[in-house]
Amino acid sequence: MSHRPVIGIPLQTLSALPGERPAAYSIGQRYIEVLSRFDAIPWPIPPLANDPDTIREIFDRLDGLVLAGGSDIAPGRYGEAARPECGATDPDRDAVEIQLVKMALDHALPILGICRGVQLLNVACGGSLYQDIAAQVPAAIKHDFTAKQGHHDRTGSPHDVTVKAGSKLAEILGTTFLPVNSIHHQAVKELGSGLIATAYAPDGVVEALEMNAFPFVMAVQWHPEDLIDTQPVMGRLFEAFVAAARGS
Repeated sequence: MSHRPVIGIPLQTLSALPGERPAAYSIGQRYIEVLSRFDAIPWPIPPLANDPDTIREIFDRLDGLVLAGGSDIAPGRYGEAARPECGATDPDRDAVEIQLVKMALDHALPILGICRGVQLLNVACGGSLYQDIAAQVPAAIKHDFTAKQGHHDRTGSPHDVTVKAGSKLAEILGTTFLPVNSIHHQAVKELGSGLIATAYAPDGVVEALEMNAFPFVMAVQWHPEDLIDTQPVMGRLFEAFVAAARGS
């Protein structure tokens, strides 16, 4: 039997709702389901920012790291004050994910970033973000196709991306042009150290990053986990990532 790699996926913080629930940690089920489908073992990681030793102990058991979608990254992480358009942040999650990214890079552990994950990877490597595309990118197209009340379908593809020819992403996907689901209002601004932009929206917004210095460090701004049933090509990202984590 082949080795099933253990993939760490940090959780987000949910504040308490009086009379309904205590404070909690969570992650979208789809990430867990898709990692399991592609023969990996998902390992949810709590955002214990005040306990870096526990995070390090968990990291030592991992074969790969997924950075999932979620809340905005605190602008202080890249030296900016928050704009009015910046949404809710999760400082503990920011701290734990940045710790995990730095350890993963130190140990050449495979990383796959999704949506917020592309932004977190960029910030962890010293880059910055547009806090709100509509407010900061002239002539930008719409990117924030968020779920509406009673409607949570993420399988639509409201815009296309152009993938850089010769990139690892283009090699994995087997194409340089594809439609994607767009569910974000923040985006990569200045690139972090060692990162290469490998996909763009029609308005020039960065839609993917990778690092040539490592076997597998890649992040995409869209949600491939929600497209693999309608666009099977998206499954190749998870296949390649899990293979890298397995060491093949």
